[in-house]
Amino acid sequence: MKLSHTFMFVHDQDAALKFYRDVVGLEVRTDETVENEYRWLTVGPAGQPELEIGLSLIGPPVPPTDHEALHALLAKGSLQGIIFEVDDVDAKFESVRAAGAEVMQEPIDQFYGVRDCAFRDPSGNMIRFSSARSAQR
Repeated sequence: MKLSHTFMFVHDQDAALKFYRDVVGLEVRTDETVENEYRWLTVGPAGQPELEIGLSLIGPPVPPTDHEALHALLAKGSLQGIIFEVDDVDAKFESVRAAGAEVMQEPIDQFYGVRDCAFRDPSGNMIRFSSARSAQR
């Protein structure tokens, strides 16, 4: 068994696509509009072609009674994020910061053996980049 898809809620799929493709450097896997104007948008890292990260608007199949709460949590940045492993976290930090992303944490050595940094995407989701400390310097 292996993970094939995971999903993140976003406020604006065009802004999310621009961020994850042009700033983070992910590849577009699927960008198709299907019935009822539902847009299936997925991206993924070049080195992991089997993994797709869905960038989804809040809507079906989430029950309508939960939409308002999810919009509020997303706006506050309270939903879970994702972590990308990179070869050089400091270089990735500089390139993502230079593109104008909101910095949450500059690169630091963590007690659990990685050096990492964090940003917010245009919707408020946390994304982290990490490298094993032995891979750095």
